[in-house]
Amino acid sequence: MTGFGQVTADDGQLAISVEVKSLNSKFLDLGLRLPKSFSDKELELRNLVSEKLERGKVSLTVDVQRYNEAEVKQTYNETLFTAYYNSLKNLADKVDAPYDRLFDLALNSPDVIQSKISDKENESEWAAIKKAIADALNKCDNFRKDEGNVLGKKLQEYCESIAASLQQVILLDAGRVDKVRQKLKGNVVSFFGEQGYDINRLEQEIIYYIEKLDIHEERVRLQAHLDYFLQALNEPQSNGKKLAFISQEIGREINTIGSKANDAAMQKHVVAMKEELEKIKEQLGNVL
Repeated sequence: MTGFGQVTADDGQLAISVEVKSLNSKFLDLGLRLPKSFSDKELELRNLVSEKLERGKVSLTVDVQRYNEAEVKQTYNETLFTAYYNSLKNLADKVDAPYDRLFDLALNSPDVIQSKISDKENESEWAAIKKAIADALNKCDNFRKDEGNVLGKKLQEYCESIAASLQQVILLDAGRVDKVRQKLKGNVVSFFGEQGYDINRLEQEIIYYIEKLDIHEERVRLQAHLDYFLQALNEPQSNGKKLAFISQEIGREINTIGSKANDAAMQKHVVAMKEELEKIKEQLGNVL
């Protein structure tokens, strides 16, 4: 489900900007952009996002600017840098490679760049950043809830439309059996004549044939599935997968009714039910 949340915070020492974007996805696919000094907090942050947003293609960007920095907040281990650089030059000489990128490689080698920010100062800053992230996640979640409420009303309308078509099918079904019986008898009489068949045997065959066309059980099950869908839709917990399973059962009953209908007027309502069910399936990809 799509969502968006943005938070800025400024306490005079830190300017924090957090932006969260969420798109539809069956699983949690999280992309993080954090300041390098807080890269060790990635696992903690992933757990925080998964608890709040559960799933989706989530993009989280955190930008931090420090004010009144009179001194450089990071230093460089010159001895280690020189050792890395010389070692890389020796390797380059062995394979006749250029020196163009050796400086960057040596500068970014392990332990060359060292932070001068104390652990206490770092944790204090992280507490403020974490609060801003939590606020942005809440905004994103509320955005998704608002969208979910609109989507829930749409899904309810689709279910009500299917139920209305089902009621029309029930009305048509009342006279369908007699219509089929009269049609079969008429065909037999026109072919064999009044005295050319056994009336009792014909009635038995008609009853057997009509039993194959009976849709009473399918009607009952379809209504039960629609009621269950609406019940699951209104439950507080996430039910996207459950709703998808129920929609499959709804589709199975609609298809069975269509295959047994043998009635043009009834088939029109079956087509209408299938159309509304397709709308439900399309929207369920947005439900957690």
